[in-house]
Amino acid sequence: MSELIAGVTQSLDQGEWTRRYTGALMNTFGPPQRVLVRGEGCYVWDADGNRYLDLLAGIAVNSLGHAHPTLTGAISAQLGTLGHVSNFFASPVQITLAERLTELTCAGPRPEAARVFLTNSGTEAMEAAVKLARRHGGADRPRILALEGAFHGRSMGALALTHKPAYREPFEPLPGGVEHLPFGDLRALEEAFAAPGQVAALVLEPIQGEAGVRPLPAGYLAAARELTTAHGALLILDEVQTGMGRTGTWMAHHHPQVGGGIVPDAVAVAKGLGGGFPVGALITLTEAAATLFQPGQHGTTFGGNPVAAAAALATIHVIERDDLLTQVTSTGEHLRTAVAGSDHPLVAGVRGAGLLIAVELAEPVAAAAAQAALRAGFIVNPVAPDALRLAPPYVLTTEQADSFVAALPQILNEARQ
Repeated sequence: MSELIAGVTQSLDQGEWTRRYTGALMNTFGPPQRVLVRGEGCYVWDADGNRYLDLLAGIAVNSLGHAHPTLTGAISAQLGTLGHVSNFFASPVQITLAERLTELTCAGPRPEAARVFLTNSGTEAMEAAVKLARRHGGADRPRILALEGAFHGRSMGALALTHKPAYREPFEPLPGGVEHLPFGDLRALEEAFAAPGQVAALVLEPIQGEAGVRPLPAGYLAAARELTTAHGALLILDEVQTGMGRTGTWMAHHHPQVGGGIVPDAVAVAKGLGGGFPVGALITLTEAAATLFQPGQHGTTFGGNPVAAAAALATIHVIERDDLLTQVTSTGEHLRTAVAGSDHPLVAGVRGAGLLIAVELAEPVAAAAAQAALRAGFIVNPVAPDALRLAPPYVLTTEQADSFVAALPQILNEARQ
């Protein structure tokens, strides 16, 4: 098998691989910035042998970095034992993962009613959340509320929740009933619940990732929980990007200043859950949400398969064993402080939590800065015209973070030119 992989990753240069890419794949992402062939820890290498410090981690996915031995060992061992069985059957790793997720999703004791629907991705978790809201609302509660700036996925239901017109307009008409409220505006939220027509659910990201790493204002989630409870609506949190330790706690809403101890009805997770292996989940924490789906009303072929469950359990194990939540907190604070103190005129500020960070720029040169960073050996993401997103592996060291901070002034100088 190693010979097969070696044959696929034969020694071709970037130009040849890019030519083959454009002749074989749909043009949904544009030409690849680089063709990557290997990874180890926080570094990846391209087809020309250049090394990059991966400060994006596959968009907040590779929480343990690349080729982590515990993760690769767990996947290999499970695949060599039992790979796929369909959901006509269960497996011990599937059941154990569901139990762990109900424990980790709550800031306090695990609710007895908590249940899990396992998926392959964050989009699928959010699609399940949309259907959950519809099951709860029915004809009597037709409205689902989301926020301006929201990104919840690209399937039709999740896309209806997503706000960005460029994502939505090519595929309209989308499923109806979704209203987007001004970001962080409590008065607008209160007015939405007071308006005619019952609300089935309110869907929120504690920190909007694709909108530029924008945290909800302090107290907003607590007020959202009060309103949804008072009006019989579900509160659904999209923690696909922020969950599983990305912000220094298992869930972003666990931070006292963010969630204030609330218990949402449902939480969607994915990305960092499998450390790079595709897996997601919709976790319901209240009886009102956990009992909505009945046999035959929703399903998935691959969701909860033994290999994905083993990958997720291994990722959780390493985060706990190596105390990576503490490392995420300390390294994230170090990186944010260092970038904010870089004293470059283009650095307007830093926002985020843990290792989900946006470098705010004084000019809309993020795309040029990301390309300059790539040339310098760093992978970052121009998440907005005036913001660079950093979402590195949890195993990032302060020395690695400092190498980026040291290079940042020159990167920004190039971007300005």
